[in-house]
Amino acid sequence: MPRAGLTTDRLVAAAAELADEVGFENVTLSALARRFGVKDASLYTHVRNLQDLRTHLALFAGGELIDRIAAAVAGRAGKDALAAFAGAYREYALTRPGRYAATRIRIDQDLIAGSPALRRTAEITYGMLRGYGLREPDLTDAVRLLRATFHGYCALEAAGGFGAPRDVRASWEKAVDALHITLENWPREDGDGR
Repeated sequence: MPRAGLTTDRLVAAAAELADEVGFENVTLSALARRFGVKDASLYTHVRNLQDLRTHLALFAGGELIDRIAAAVAGRAGKDALAAFAGAYREYALTRPGRYAATRIRIDQDLIAGSPALRRTAEITYGMLRGYGLREPDLTDAVRLLRATFHGYCALEAAGGFGAPRDVRASWEKAVDALHITLENWPREDGDGR
């Protein structure tokens, strides 16, 4: 019998808070059960195991992230959309570190296909890149470039990995400018140069 007040949504929201406090890798069923003042077994009505909880958390965090990105890019195109996308991404990664870490885990492709938030992520990201005139397979390559650049930069920034005296935000803005130039001059797979 499910414990009164416990739901999957409440557990996932609490796990998200816990992840931001102690780190995604430190989220456990025991820690979550303590937060609710229940035994670990009470959680198994709502999640199968730790991996299931982490998958729920990844989908939750991915939805939050794309909601912020969508709000930022609404009504924008080209460089303005890219800068808004990048800014929303960076802000989420730095202010919600545990949730952001959850978005980095590998999720079963069937779950991705069934997730409205993750489908929306693809629609918004690919939509922004189509504004640069990209088509497949260049779209996939450009998404990978953006993801690798944004994630790498945010991971280094969060870890204090930028020691030079130059303002980190100024460097971020230059990186976004460079990405914009790269996207405008993308070496297209079809070889037409446009």
